[in-house]
Amino acid sequence: MPPVIDEQKCIGCGVCADICPLQVFSHKPKENKTPKVQRPYECWHCNACVLDCKAKAIELRLPLTHMLLYVDSSSLRPKH
Repeated sequence: MPPVIDEQKCIGCGVCADICPLQVFSHKPKENKTPKVQRPYECWHCNACVLDCKAKAIELRLPLTHMLLYVDSSSLRPKH
């Protein structure tokens, strides 16, 4: 699933567009507007945009296939 930008929170800094390794976002720095998700299905769900967003305006929803791969390592430890 593509990243979702909350336009109410976004300050238009463009950090998400700069940090994204796959250029999912398009941003015109001179306009200082909310970046657009230009290539939504190119997203690798690396979470870089979410972590670096100063305004906390980006939400990344993981697809079900990615959620199934997540394992909580604390559940694998032996219990005494």
